[in-house]
Amino acid sequence: RMTRKVFANPEDCVTFGKGENAKKYLRTDDRVERVRRAHLNDLENIVPFLGIGLLYSLSGPDLSTAILHFRLFVGARIYHTISYLTPLPQPNRGLSFFIGYGVTLSMAYRLLKNKLYL
Repeated sequence: RMTRKVFANPEDCVTFGKGENAKKYLRTDDRVERVRRAHLNDLENIVPFLGIGLLYSLSGPDLSTAILHFRLFVGARIYHTISYLTPLPQPNRGLSFFIGYGVTLSMAYRLLKNKLYL
């Protein structure tokens, strides 16, 4: 954002000038927006995973199953970010999203299944 001198907020443009001179830096850039959307998507998916993953870890799962869940999720999120920023053609991004989402659902299912049978 700084190297491309692209800003979304007027107060951020003050560094490069005042008034009309600063307004030329107030615009959207496709690459900056792509990074912003990738970051928002990561936040939307990683936060629920952390909560469910913590509860899942505390429930005493089989170690190999837990490691598989965590590695699959991290790998899927890394690949999702790469496919978002590169950009790779669909269905790359969609598949990596659903793999990560499936891992979260799998952990939630196992967590609920274990708690219901105790």
